[in-house]
This record gives sequence, C-alpha cells and structure tokens, in this order.
Amino acid sequence: MAGETTITVVGNLVDDPELRFTPAGAAVANFRIASTPRTFDRQTNEWKDGESLFLSCSVWRQTAEHVAESLTRGTRVIVHGRLKQRTYEDREGAKRTVFELDVEEVGPSLKNATATVTKAGRSKTAQQPRQTATDPWATQAPQAPQFAAQPPF
Repeated sequence: MAGETTITVVGNLVDDPELRFTPAGAAVANFRIASTPRTFDRQTNEWKDGESLFLSCSVWRQTAEHVAESLTRGTRVIVHGRLKQRTYEDREGAKRTVFELDVEEVGPSLKNATATVTKAGRSKTAQQPRQTATDPWATQAPQAPQFAAQPPF
C-alpha cells in the first residue's frame, strides 16, 4: 500500500523462530532480531559497538515455515518488510509504544557465512485451492473445446 514505511534491517536472531498456526491453518513465525551498529574510532584505532536495536518480526504462510526450518538463534539475517508502530497499556496502566516488522523477505547474510539454497517444492494446498460443496464454481474444469472444421465467421 502507498504510504507504508518499508525498511531493510541486517541483524542477528535473538532466539529461534517460533512457528504457530492460526485457527484457519495459516502459518506465522515470530522472531526477534538485534541490529547493532559498529563504527571505527580513529582516535583509539578500534571498532566500537553502538546501541542495539531490537525488533520483533512476524512472517506469514509458507515463508514462515521456511524461516522456522532454516534459521536459528544467532544467525545473521537480512529482513525486509513494513515497519509498524503499536501502542498499548501495560499492567500498571502506563502507555507503551513498540515497533514491529511485518516481514516480506528474509534470508541469511552471507557476509561471514555460507549457505546452501534448496528450492522448496510447492505444497499440495498451494497448487489446488480448497473447494466446498456449496461453491457453484467448484465443478471440474470444462474440457477443451472441440472446434468445427469450418471457421465461425
């Protein structure tokens, strides 16, 4: 949608991704990443870590299952998605604001690691949508039309 804030963040997974399923059967994986800036201090001639940014992330459907199968705590990842802000009241009644990332793309960073990519096969549900008895369009697809020898004009 227009006007959404999309960002790309590089960081390390704080915990293993947690895979859950909604009552409708949609997979969702939740994980947190820590992104820590590093700067070189020319006066001391050494690298220094800045303050870490911790972001809660959620990813849906088949990508969620791939994340849960592929990534573990400590893995350096690149995530891209929509930044969301949410405000709530805690138990003491104080207002809190959190930032969360709805992930569209995620993958391991290859800066300091290697990875072997395996293409995932499509699941049967992805190839054939569910059909119900009350669905008037749930009948079998029509057979290929038989054309007459003469053109229709």
